[in-house]
Amino acid sequence: MSPLDRSGKQEADLNSLTMGNTIRLEDLVDRNMLHEVVRSFSALFGISMRIFSADGLLLTDCYEQQGLCKVINQIPDGRAACNTTVGEVKRVNPKPDGQEVHACFTGAHYQVASLSYDGRTIGKMVLGPYLPAELREVPAELATTVPSLDPAKAADLLPKFPRARAEIIRQIIDHMRSVLDLILFSGHKALLTSQMHLASVRESYRELQDKNARLQEAYDKLKELDKLKSNFIATVSHELRTPLTSIIGYSEMLSEGIAGDLAADQKEFVVTIREKGEQLLGLIMSLLDLSKLESGTSSLQKAELMVAEVLGDVVSNLKPVARKKSVDLVVGDVDPRATKIHADPTKLRQVLLNLADNALKFTPDEGKIVLSAAVVADENAADDEDGVGFSLLSPAKSYVEIRVADSGIGIPASERDKVFEAFYQVDSSSTREYGGTGLGLAIVKRLVEAHDGKVRIEDNTPCGTVVVVAIPVQASATP
Repeated sequence: MSPLDRSGKQEADLNSLTMGNTIRLEDLVDRNMLHEVVRSFSALFGISMRIFSADGLLLTDCYEQQGLCKVINQIPDGRAACNTTVGEVKRVNPKPDGQEVHACFTGAHYQVASLSYDGRTIGKMVLGPYLPAELREVPAELATTVPSLDPAKAADLLPKFPRARAEIIRQIIDHMRSVLDLILFSGHKALLTSQMHLASVRESYRELQDKNARLQEAYDKLKELDKLKSNFIATVSHELRTPLTSIIGYSEMLSEGIAGDLAADQKEFVVTIREKGEQLLGLIMSLLDLSKLESGTSSLQKAELMVAEVLGDVVSNLKPVARKKSVDLVVGDVDPRATKIHADPTKLRQVLLNLADNALKFTPDEGKIVLSAAVVADENAADDEDGVGFSLLSPAKSYVEIRVADSGIGIPASERDKVFEAFYQVDSSSTREYGGTGLGLAIVKRLVEAHDGKVRIEDNTPCGTVVVVAIPVQASATP
């Protein structure tokens, strides 16, 4: 929204807030309260009273039909004349703060007074019919208008009309206006307070919409950038892998003497080239794995696995590395109930190899790493997505928990959630003792979650770390 549009909107809101020239009587008063006030005036002075809005809407009516009017309305000519008189009274619109008297053919009067607030006419008040105090005889106009009316009956009923002097009627109107002023002021104050609150809510909502729109725009840009980043990593990694494979292959052939015998120093250099090439290839493969997991192009090929065999396979693969560091890498207790698990064999081995290799990296010489498995029930994991109380009827989820416990340096509690972020390292300084890219645990977390599982880090008192991978047991029921 441009500044000009915003300014125009704010001005419109201000006019709406102060109600501009559209103050209406029906908006400022409670009709029940207005009726009670009018009823009390009518009962006190014995004169009928009506209140109309500026649009002619009848807001309240305390009217008692007089005996003479009842008789006249039973006569066709009289009923027509009465309807005409009532219509004329309704069309009377006095000037602001003014009053007008409208005479009826019966000799009675109607006093019509305008109602104003804050200099604006917002309605009118009608008093009557009532007889002027000076009227004593049946007017000739009554006999002319309703010739079939019995004069004697008219003379008998006319005095029963309420009587009032002109100054008394003006005093009633002035007093009613004063009472209405207080009611209107109170109603206007309450209405303004409500309008201010609504305007504030609308402005806050408008600002929130603007912020949400900007956040959505920023989110879409970040999402696009993240997609470009993933595509870039995948492309670069793929392009690097091909020449790197050639470098590793030729270095292997050189080290084996296919191109001729090498001196000891030359052979050592070639072996170093091959080892570093394989290390770089491992990094590239990790980047490709992460890119596939983030883009959702990596799928699971699940099968029934023997948990003990998977753990044994991981230990066998890493045993040479562990032996070099004099680290005791073993398979610990395996719960008999956790004999099988339904998972992707390649992905699960990758998870456990990453965790065990990470443990080896941070475990000092003469340390120990234990891989174990158990079945546990997570009572807090019962789904309650359908409503409160359904979790009481749902069975607790069971998980196969595979634990990789080491006696290494451990991970501070404040860092345990962060280490699963891509490229994050607890010690990110250029002089850090331990190498790595920070991708291993990020890949582990995504692979475990792809199995609908969870991964967490616990203390391994008195030292070290325990990484727990939990795979739901119910997944194993799927062939």
